[in-house]
Parts: sequence; structure tokens; C-alpha cells
Amino acid sequence: MRPQLIRFYFGFAALALSAGAPPVIAPVMAMDALPAATAAAMAQAASPQAIAEYRRKLQEYQEARAEFEAVAGPYWTSVTEKRRGRNAKRRERQTITLDDYVLTQPPVYSGPKRPVDPAPEPSEPRERKPIPVVADLLKAAAEEFQFAPQRPASEIDFKRAYARYALAAGLTREQAVRVYSFETGGNGNHDMQSGLSASRPGSRAISTAIGYNQLLTTNSVELLAEQGHEFIKELTARAATLSGAPRKAMDQKLAVLKKMVAFTRTVPDTWSEHEKLANTAQGWAVHAMVLDIDVGPMLQTHKLLTSVIFARAKGYNRPLSAAELEMMNLTGDGTGLDMVTMPQAMREQVPTSNFFQRGGYERNPVAIRHNTVAKLLAVTDERMDFNSAKPGAKELAAAF
Repeated sequence: MRPQLIRFYFGFAALALSAGAPPVIAPVMAMDALPAATAAAMAQAASPQAIAEYRRKLQEYQEARAEFEAVAGPYWTSVTEKRRGRNAKRRERQTITLDDYVLTQPPVYSGPKRPVDPAPEPSEPRERKPIPVVADLLKAAAEEFQFAPQRPASEIDFKRAYARYALAAGLTREQAVRVYSFETGGNGNHDMQSGLSASRPGSRAISTAIGYNQLLTTNSVELLAEQGHEFIKELTARAATLSGAPRKAMDQKLAVLKKMVAFTRTVPDTWSEHEKLANTAQGWAVHAMVLDIDVGPMLQTHKLLTSVIFARAKGYNRPLSAAELEMMNLTGDGTGLDMVTMPQAMREQVPTSNFFQRGGYERNPVAIRHNTVAKLLAVTDERMDFNSAKPGAKELAAAF
């Protein structure tokens, strides 16, 4: 079950980067994360005057933050309360109106920044949790399931496989190509990982998001848990048309897929439980299936198709535009549908803050800058328009 609140940490990072904004996830080293020897040396070098100045500035900062929190705290509390109210009204099939949203923009802190302590207490450095990359996923697949994904001979082969499956499943070419354009910048390969770029030496992964629709490890685990029976059915039908070595290879893939599906179903069907599995070696191995030319297109397709099905189940039968589908893809189906079902006049007035938790909003320059639903959808469409003209997007469009 996909979460209903926006996962800013991964989803909107793509929009922030594609819109030319600085990365929203890059960590900044805090003073208390400095090596103990460095912190001790700085403490010895700090003069009484520097320490006194720091304490004066710290008090000013704390007073300014307290004033800001007196306004910001109630604002974000009201956002949460309004969201709960909307959810309750939807359960009762009642009409959602403008009164069910906070219609003012969030307060912005404009006071002094927190000063840097010239004499920090020594502390142990914080360890950054490693993010698995493709090599790690392949290693996990080999060790945990004695399996290697079948990689495409060329990128166009993967795109053709994706196009065939996506069309048969009910996605349109416009939806698939424009979402691909947004998620990958218009030139992504099937193994593209968020943050990594061959054109930027030394770049680092900023999440486990991989592929045309940037699936996270948790997405892969969840999709196999919920849709795995369909994948097994599809591959079983394909196997029946094969013989010789290709049939043997497909049978082996099917056996591994069945084991993976069984693994993903060992926990309740919730995002938090799937996330726990995703952070294990077996979860990494499951995520490696996104690279497989048979299973990968299914995972990519169902990442979007689940949103289409969710909207229909909630009574929304109008075809989703690519930008609307992307909102559901990024924010979670419940939150995304909240925006999608909103009339245009309301979209112009409702702030994007209504769809965020506070921490997510304050770390997201795109949502802050494009601060209404209408503006957020417009900038998404704009990036899709621009990136759809790039070679990778054109190649995918031709594959349909």
C-alpha cells in the first residue's frame, strides 16, 4: 500500500533538479559532526570575545525562532487538521470545498541564521548510511537468489519491451513518454539511478530510485507483493511459447520470481513493512529485477498503473494527464488524487503546503516556489514538454 503523504525526500528531488534548483537532499556537515580532534582544536582557538559574540547571536536567533514558531506551529497544525477533515469527508462521500484547505501560504522565517559555535563539544562523526547502487543490487541477487537479471542487448530493446507491456496494460504513449521525460530528464536508461550521471564524474546516488519511472527499493518490494501473481502469470504464458535454452532460462527466472514474491509477502501489506524488507540484502536483490528485460517493464508499468487503477476505484474515470499521473506517482495515490480531482478554479487558490508534512515542504524549493496546485502542475507539464524533445524520449515514443 503506497503511503498517502508526499515522500519529499525522493519524489520531488527530481523536479527540483530538473527545474534547475539545487539538490534538496545534499547533506551539510554540522559542527557537531566534525572529527573530535578538529573540534577540540577549534575550541582551544576560540577567544572569550568570540564565545561571547556567539552567545549573543545565539540568543537573538533563539528569540527570532521562538517568534516564528508561534506562528508556524499553529499553521502546520491546521494543515494536518484540514487533511484529516478531508479524509473523513471522502470516507462519507461528501463534497470537498475550498473551506477544507488552508488557503494562506506558510509563514517564512526571515530572522538571523543559527550562529556557528566557535567552541563545539567534541563528538563522534555521524556515519552516512550507504545507498546501494546497481552493482550492489546485482551482487545481492547473485548471493541471495543465485540469479542475474537478463539485461537488454541495447536500450531500445528495453524501451520496446516497456512500450509493448505498457500499452497492453492500459497506459497511453503520452502518459509513459512524458512521465519518463520528467523522471529521467528525457535521456535516461533502464539502469539510471537518481543522482548518478556519466556526465558528472564523482556524482553520487541520492536515492535507490532506478529506471524510467525511478522505482525505489520499497516500490519494487511492494509491487512484487501486490502484483507478483500477475507477473508470474505473464511469464508463465511466455514460457509456454518457448523451447530449448530460452525456455530453460525463462523457467529459471520464473522460479526466482516466485521465491521473491513469497519473500515480499512475509510482512503485512504496508509501506513501512515493505520498507524494512527493502533495506535488507534480499530486498536489494528484489530491486535488481527492475533491470530485467522481462520483469523490469512490468515493474515500471505498474508503478504508474496502480495510480490509474486507484483513481478509477475512487470514481475518477476521466483519463489522467501525464502531469496528473506524475503527481500521484510522486506523492502517493491518496494525496495525488486530492490534487487531481480538484477543479481548476480551486487549483489556482489552494497552496501546495496542504499536501506536505512540514519537514517535506521546508526542504522542497520547487513546492515553495510553485506554491499552488495549478503552478505545481504547470511546472511539471513545462518540464515534460522540454524533456520530451530529447533523444531518449523520442526513442521511447517511437517504440510505441
